[in-house]
Amino acid sequence: MNKILLLRVTCVLAGVLAGCGVWAGSNASSVAAGATAALAAGKAASAKSGTDSQFEQLVDDFVFGTLALSPATATGVGYHEHRGTGLDDLLDDFSPAGIAASRAFLHDMEARIGKFDAAAVDAEQKADIDIMHDALGASRLELGEIQGYRHNPTTYVELVGNALYTPYVLQYAPAVDRYRHIINRLNKIPDFIRQAEANLQDSPDIWNQVAREENAGNVALIDSTLRGDCPGDLRMRYDQSAAAAIAALNGFNRWLEDNLAEKKSDWRLGKERYAKKFRLVLATGKTPEALLAEAEADLVAVQAEITRLAAPKTVEQALADVARQHATAATFIPSAKQALAAATAFVKAKGLLTLPPNRNLEVIETPAFMRGVYGVGGFNAAPALEPKLGAFFWVTPIPSTWPQARVDSKLREYNESGAQHLTVHEAMPGHYVQAEYANEVQPRSRRLLRNIFGNGPYIEGWAVYTQQLMAEQGYLGDTPGYRLTLQKQLLRVLANTILDVRMQTLGMTDREAMDLMTRSTYQETEEATAKLQRAKLSSCQLPTYYAGYKGWLAVREHFRAKRGAAFSLREFHEAALKQGAVPLPVLERLLP
Repeated sequence: MNKILLLRVTCVLAGVLAGCGVWAGSNASSVAAGATAALAAGKAASAKSGTDSQFEQLVDDFVFGTLALSPATATGVGYHEHRGTGLDDLLDDFSPAGIAASRAFLHDMEARIGKFDAAAVDAEQKADIDIMHDALGASRLELGEIQGYRHNPTTYVELVGNALYTPYVLQYAPAVDRYRHIINRLNKIPDFIRQAEANLQDSPDIWNQVAREENAGNVALIDSTLRGDCPGDLRMRYDQSAAAAIAALNGFNRWLEDNLAEKKSDWRLGKERYAKKFRLVLATGKTPEALLAEAEADLVAVQAEITRLAAPKTVEQALADVARQHATAATFIPSAKQALAAATAFVKAKGLLTLPPNRNLEVIETPAFMRGVYGVGGFNAAPALEPKLGAFFWVTPIPSTWPQARVDSKLREYNESGAQHLTVHEAMPGHYVQAEYANEVQPRSRRLLRNIFGNGPYIEGWAVYTQQLMAEQGYLGDTPGYRLTLQKQLLRVLANTILDVRMQTLGMTDREAMDLMTRSTYQETEEATAKLQRAKLSSCQLPTYYAGYKGWLAVREHFRAKRGAAFSLREFHEAALKQGAVPLPVLERLLP
């Protein structure tokens, strides 16, 4: 699962600093009447330059205004100061004034985009306008109808963890300066928790439970990890700030358990709100019902293919053979590093694309405060404004407290072939490579827009597409389990879509969901249980894998048809990745 940002875009605008700015005027040159043809051409070029300048200013105001509303996110993308205000010292503001400022920002940006002359923009700029429209629509839906800040305590818990962990792990400044930022954010946690308690009206049990679990990770992060590396001359200040922050976070957990737990609500969006969010987040032009029908039809086809590959054994027998080859709990993370080295060597040897020049990818443990969603692993890209800083392939360690049956179940699911697919998807040539290309998009305003508001099906679809690509190209071709596992992975992608649509809109039960995963798509109980939880914690994210995978294959085939005998996989991959994460229907229009 990809994580371009640690916060959902729909929550970014729920902060305080509007940062709207004044729309810059035209820079077009004036030319006297009766100018020569050459001067007229110069005027047209200058007018175009002026329009481009206006457009870049519009995108800048949208992007940087959004980041100013969410200082925790801003740090993660490398934006540290907004109009003289240091963002790394701040937390997002969920007070009534903060929410009101967010609404005002939405209204202002929508009005400005609406006034922009659509006839004056080129194809790239039109794509950027579409992205801004969808992002604003999703934020309006979140603030106006879904209102996660009133119902989902994980919103606050994950924001705290992100706000503290990002300056710890990203070396954008000397450690002593980053720890001053951490201390200043620690000092703001008590007020932030008071805002959370004032806003939260009710919550589904599962959201409350996961919030408490992840919040315990926040306390451990402050009390152990951050404290242990604090520079000596700041230790006293840190300890004082940490004590108040830990007390507030522990108090929040007690409040969640004793107060909010009594005010229960449903985690399902329902058909109408789900359809609205689906259209804005996926931007594929398909309805949830249409994608569900495609997924259920493809499920039958992939089940037939995995049965063919398993013969003469049953699918269960063949997968059991593959599952026996796995790491131990102690070697689970080191095995991911080994898989990364093997996949990198293969991509280079095959020339599938030019690999990013930065050597900034690290394999690390998933932060404890994010393990409720990232039960296996994930990816966090280098900041768009500081692309040479760290990019992280997260691998979630197997807890030492787990009973052996749970450990065995996870290791069977993420056996040697499964771990290879995880690495291909998250890192090489999946999310890491895509994100590194995205960090080279120009101009800067476009790079930031397509990073921060990147299209989910483009991002997740690329990662799934690369799993098939590597198999097509012969990666681990002498490992029988790798191709069998690919079909199992595709079944899981299909199950993701079916789960999300049916659970959010059609009343699918936990039992039906578990049967789909364990019986129809051959997932281990541990994997299926974690996915069931994730399906209740999120919405419109699980379908991005399948929608994007199909979209990438369709774009590739259209590109192949246009190129004919001159088609090159390398050319296609590089041309598509250089666009950044635009909606896939838009990508097809932008490719040469």
